[in-house]
Amino acid sequence: MASLSTVDGLAQLSFLVLGTLERRAAERDLSLIQTRLLGVLRDRRPTMLELAKLLGLDKSSVSGLVDRAERRGLVARIPSAADRRSVLVSLTEQGRALASEAAAAFESDVTTFVGLLSPSDRENLTKLVSRLLVAHATANGVDLFDTLLPSRE
Repeated sequence: MASLSTVDGLAQLSFLVLGTLERRAAERDLSLIQTRLLGVLRDRRPTMLELAKLLGLDKSSVSGLVDRAERRGLVARIPSAADRRSVLVSLTEQGRALASEAAAAFESDVTTFVGLLSPSDRENLTKLVSRLLVAHATANGVDLFDTLLPSRE
């Protein structure tokens, strides 16, 4: 069986995953960046600055993104109890429902194409992808495992 180089393989895999995600987002009238926003907010309530870092965008771009999502009823800005100068961004019930629906459809798609691998290959892929993403996030000062905790407010 012929194999691809790491770079070519990761590039082609990213196109496959991104295409699947874009299709599922479009079905829900969401852009890719709106989908990423909803995904980030599923398990955290960041400040605007934290959100900018998590999305890899500048703060002014995040402000516009949040404005549009807020007008659509998907997110809400909440004053921070810890810092009066900060605003937290949170999913609304409508946003949470849309994020869950899109995530379930996307998970089904990815499960289908990852299902082409043997169980041990799937397990190895999961471990490698996790290690790579955690290492990258750590190197960039991002906590991938931040969750909604009562103490964050």
